[in-house]
Amino acid sequence: MSVPGVREIDDVPADARLPTNQGEFRIRVFKDSDTGLDHVALLLGDMGGPDPTLVRVHSECLTGDAFGSRRCDCGSQLNAAMERIQEIGWGCLVYLRQEGRGIGLHAKIQAYNLQDRGADTMEANLMLGHPADARDYSIASEILQAVGVNRVCLLTNNPDKVEQLRTLGIEVVERMPLVVGVVDENKGYLSTKANKMGHEIDDTQLKN
Repeated sequence: MSVPGVREIDDVPADARLPTNQGEFRIRVFKDSDTGLDHVALLLGDMGGPDPTLVRVHSECLTGDAFGSRRCDCGSQLNAAMERIQEIGWGCLVYLRQEGRGIGLHAKIQAYNLQDRGADTMEANLMLGHPADARDYSIASEILQAVGVNRVCLLTNNPDKVEQLRTLGIEVVERMPLVVGVVDENKGYLSTKANKMGHEIDDTQLKN
């Protein structure tokens, strides 16, 4: 419904300057036609340079990113990735709407309930009938290619993310670890990632 006296503009791109606590980025929004969800690319600098682009593919975590939950390392990883991109002067952060490793917020909090009773993060997902990790990085590869990124240095501890992106046509030249935000409340979560899900996290990195 139109608003009287307000001209509707259909050709305005979802692309704007975004000053943040970590520095200034360019924000672009991409709509997933299959799900209707909006995903984000935060961009800094020239994506077409000769060197691999520093990239973080980050899945949405309302509890960690917005509320500062100490049950996970997600919020710390998000902030650290933005800071590292600013430090080197160019890079891309892709923010995917894949809450709870792709199972959604409702199921994620149900999994938290099971974890409160003693299950680890992987067990809780399986007990609810979900995969341990249901994420799909197809839209991430499409976003990266849309902004001109094909060769990347990927900020991640997750080898599966590396392999999925490679399969989808992104040349992952290097994997850069991102072990941050280790606190007593998330050591079990991180240990499960390392010991059951193959994430590259050393036991010595879990000592804070």
